[in-house]
Amino acid sequence: MAEFKSADKLEFETPVFSLDKEINDLEHKQNRGVGDFTDKIKELKAQREKKLTEIYKNLSPWEKVLVSRFPGRPGAEDYIELLLRDQFELHGDRAFGDDPAIATVFGYLDDRRILIVAHRKGKTLRDRIACNFGCAHPEGYRKAMHKMKIAEKFNISILTLINTPGAYPGIGAEERGQAMAIAENMRFMAGLNVPIINLVIGEGGSGGALGIGVGDRSLCMSNAYYSVISPEGCASILWKDSAKAPDAAKALKLTPEDLLKMGLIDGIIAEPVGGAHRYPEKAINAARKVLNATFDELQKLDIDELKSQRYEKIRKYGKWIETARTV
Repeated sequence: MAEFKSADKLEFETPVFSLDKEINDLEHKQNRGVGDFTDKIKELKAQREKKLTEIYKNLSPWEKVLVSRFPGRPGAEDYIELLLRDQFELHGDRAFGDDPAIATVFGYLDDRRILIVAHRKGKTLRDRIACNFGCAHPEGYRKAMHKMKIAEKFNISILTLINTPGAYPGIGAEERGQAMAIAENMRFMAGLNVPIINLVIGEGGSGGALGIGVGDRSLCMSNAYYSVISPEGCASILWKDSAKAPDAAKALKLTPEDLLKMGLIDGIIAEPVGGAHRYPEKAINAARKVLNATFDELQKLDIDELKSQRYEKIRKYGKWIETARTV
């Protein structure tokens, strides 16, 4: 798992960069035996934690979007590596090919058998290009459905990890039935006879996210977002200017806090101070604890009750209140 590098910068984190540099310099000197700077390093780390707490407590919706997209943020590969033991990945949709933008991996979450279906963005530039930066083709969604059928057959619970700006919009994808693949997945997942948890770990964009986003519980990492469209896309449509993306992010109500208030997610998993990109293992272990508790809760329900609650949950999406408008 890649370590956080202050060279990879989020502009609003600028106040802590000098502290990072000073800490790194002192640790390097201490490791070389130049002197003992333990107390000074401890003091600087406390200052950094305080500053990061202030910054992350007051992030704007657009800044949360930037954090969710940060290159150093843990992705599907990191979650799968740390969450699963005895993991085994299956490939292909048995119709067209294998889409690396969707990973389907069986394994054990502690002592529980699960299937992870995840959007995969890739780590290196070559991997990101191969994965279309997390934008799946229809064969990716069909692969997901096929592997979920296997999970259902063997009574294996399912965890989906959502991290995509949206489904791949290319001509080939449309010719191979992109919209139908997403719609069929949503219908299929609504009737699955096993518990399903959806976790947004980064970007939750449009139908691409919904293609693996139907389940019994929807959770969101605290610096992720879930939205019907990207802020840039929204700004381009409403104002013909993608530079207004920060305004669009605010209007879209895409933060986990807004989503929880609207009933579109069921819970928020708190990331360590400074975001998951600074402390990936801490963030993933926090997710592990919540996931285990949630699966325990779901597995107490018989399958008819589970599916009934899932249906009611889906039916509540999109509720709104009409109010009079004065001019």
